[in-house]
Amino acid sequence: MTQIDDGWGTPASSRYEALAAPFRQVFQDIKATAVANEQSRTLPREPLRRLRELGFARLRLPVEWGGLGATLPELFNLIIELSIADTSVTNALRAQWGFTEDLLNTPASPERELWVRRIAEGATVGSGHTELASGVANAISTTITPDGDGYRVNGRKFYTSGSLFADYINLAAVDADGKPIGALVPTTAAGVTILDDWDGFGQALSGSGTAVFENVSISTDLLSPVPERCRYTVGFYQMVHVASLAGIARAVALDTGRLVAGRTRFYFHGNAESPASDPQVLQVAGRVHAAAYAAGAITLKAAEALQRAYEAKLSGDRDAAHLAGQRADLEVSQAVTVVSDLVLHAVTEAFDALSASATKRDNGLDRYWRNARTIASHNPRIYHHRSVGDFAVNGALPPFSWGRGTTS
Repeated sequence: MTQIDDGWGTPASSRYEALAAPFRQVFQDIKATAVANEQSRTLPREPLRRLRELGFARLRLPVEWGGLGATLPELFNLIIELSIADTSVTNALRAQWGFTEDLLNTPASPERELWVRRIAEGATVGSGHTELASGVANAISTTITPDGDGYRVNGRKFYTSGSLFADYINLAAVDADGKPIGALVPTTAAGVTILDDWDGFGQALSGSGTAVFENVSISTDLLSPVPERCRYTVGFYQMVHVASLAGIARAVALDTGRLVAGRTRFYFHGNAESPASDPQVLQVAGRVHAAAYAAGAITLKAAEALQRAYEAKLSGDRDAAHLAGQRADLEVSQAVTVVSDLVLHAVTEAFDALSASATKRDNGLDRYWRNARTIASHNPRIYHHRSVGDFAVNGALPPFSWGRGTTS
């Protein structure tokens, strides 16, 4: 079955089905075990290993660099499909795709080529940017300081998604003078402790807990080759969440259709002796399916804006790249607001087509709402609404960075 056959519309490109085909069996296997794995808190190490072997972690690298050469719309289309199976697996790869995107936007250098080769050979990267900081937005207390021929790392990070499963942690820090510095710290290095302490009610297996760095020794070749994040990095990371939500919507639509088709009990005050023939039940199933269709279409449309920003960067025109990045951020913010609303409503409304037995834990339908609610809480959509409103009223394009901090 193709994406069009399944009712989800035209895929990201004419070659998309061939690009997606090698991964679909793994996606199916992930979905088949997702509920049991969450209930037993079995981390997704095996499916991540399988995806890694198939090249899923290096989708965006050009073919001549050892990757699969996926465009951004193709990447996000694949992320939707993976997210039908389990968005915890998606989130575990978010930092990998983000670091790769930064490499694609970084000027050529021996340091960049070293990391391109490592990614092409299968190296994986987790997140190490966020801290539970106080005071100034984006304040960083983690330090990377000179030590002989190398450096020492000390600090503590939170929301380290994917680091439990990765080879390196993409770490944001400051040097001895308080200036920004980054490094790719091996997860197996002495002094690195990664805790599986994420206790959110959603995204339970994404490894989004704490990482501690205690006097960790690293060599100079582990310093980040990325002098600055790519202009559309904010929109890129948000789009992983948007695609995850679109995948959840499709999963809910598919499960609703399957469960309604299999129901034999009916209500005397219903409209038919089979729920599959009841027009009101069909109406609910149709609304959920349509919401999933819309979420996917919006996701792919916003991904086109990111692709334009990437191509503008390649052109070498800094002003054009900056403007394309702002426009992409605007489109992504619009996608965040609408897709979040569509999916949060759909994962609740779906239960109106089912019976109380659908709430049994072994169905695992509650995880769709829990995961969607958790994803939608990242960089809350109320601020995206405001940003879009500022454009609509005042013509103001979004700011480059979304900061965070705590009151002192």
